[in-house]
Amino acid sequence: MSVKQNALSFNEVAEKYPDFPRLLALKIDMHRRGVAYTDRALGAFDPSVHQGGGTHIFGTRDGILTARPEALILRDGTSVIATPTPFDQNPYVVDLIDDRLIACDQGELIDEVFFWEKPDYYGKRTSSGAIMQNIVSARPQRLYVVPNRYCHFWTEGAGGGGCKFCDIVNNLKTQREEIEMPTRVKIQDLTETIDEALKEKGRFTAIALTSGSDYHGEKPFDKEVDFYIEILQAIGESFSADRFPSQLICTALTKEQIKRIYDNTGVTSLTYNIEVFGESIFNVICSGKAKWVGYKEWKKRLCDAAEVFGPSRVNTGVVSGVELAPPYGVASEEAGIDLILSEAEDLARNGVSTVNMVWQPRPGSLLGASHKQTSGSLEYYVRLAIGLQELRLKYGLSIDFDDYRRCGNHPDSDLARVFQ
Repeated sequence: MSVKQNALSFNEVAEKYPDFPRLLALKIDMHRRGVAYTDRALGAFDPSVHQGGGTHIFGTRDGILTARPEALILRDGTSVIATPTPFDQNPYVVDLIDDRLIACDQGELIDEVFFWEKPDYYGKRTSSGAIMQNIVSARPQRLYVVPNRYCHFWTEGAGGGGCKFCDIVNNLKTQREEIEMPTRVKIQDLTETIDEALKEKGRFTAIALTSGSDYHGEKPFDKEVDFYIEILQAIGESFSADRFPSQLICTALTKEQIKRIYDNTGVTSLTYNIEVFGESIFNVICSGKAKWVGYKEWKKRLCDAAEVFGPSRVNTGVVSGVELAPPYGVASEEAGIDLILSEAEDLARNGVSTVNMVWQPRPGSLLGASHKQTSGSLEYYVRLAIGLQELRLKYGLSIDFDDYRRCGNHPDSDLARVFQ
């Protein structure tokens, strides 16, 4: 792909950017390259203690759904949501050395890592028999609800096409074949699981909802809106306050639709993931979103949402690295940085933050399967993280609803705890 041929190594990037947290650079590189586990490391994985994979809405780089670590934590508490990757793709290797889990890079010992510990409700079942972690999964400090795991953009013909980096539908097929994963949650299962999770006092700081898009309804996405209201109202019954710490990650809805959600539920923050900046790239990579909403309209709806929720309560995410992917992307990493930061600043002026997710090409996605793509360089992602955090500082925006504690998937919002 279009990356510098002389891309810097992890140690070289750490030396070039001494003010950038070294462990955050390691997190980015582990996201970028993926991880693999030795048999010794997997021997230290205890399913009765540690959180196993399988509940994530997206698949893995090796395409295997099996009992192994969900993710990792670094020494400073940084979450690493890195996908298992075949050894021949040059991932970081997690090994057990002197009774410690160590991330290694081509034999060099880089740093100690830890498995996530699973919450108490994992392994329990609802009154209907549903496995609770398949209804509500967990990140270290956030409950994660996927009410609907099917994205209708993948529906042939009318859908317009799923995002080319996304494997949500293929992963759903695997989950339904191999584990008891529902496509659409039942309200009773959800409320029972939320109530059980909240018994673990102090463990969680927020709840996030994300689903596949559904363009059905009298007006496009009305059906999706109705379902979110039903889900959020049900979750709200577990709280005494009118509003509860929450993030809705959904399709870019009209101002009237999102106001209906805001007025009728306790949701406190909102995310419309545009996925990739640049209208021409967006139209190809996110053809379903382009058909049903459109690039300019997506950005307008983000700004409209900030008027409803207020500044610093709305953001959008980009799967950074996709904008570099040939044959659709820009010609260089420098052009990619210019594109992302200029578009992000356009939104920041209107109270909307941009966060980036490191692209992890997966075999179940169109880009991953067809082009065997690799992600951008480590330096590229370090510069993006710095640039996006600087924009929030420039425009006085907070990202506390999607930071290292609530999500852990965005290197730039991790910086918010270091540079205020």
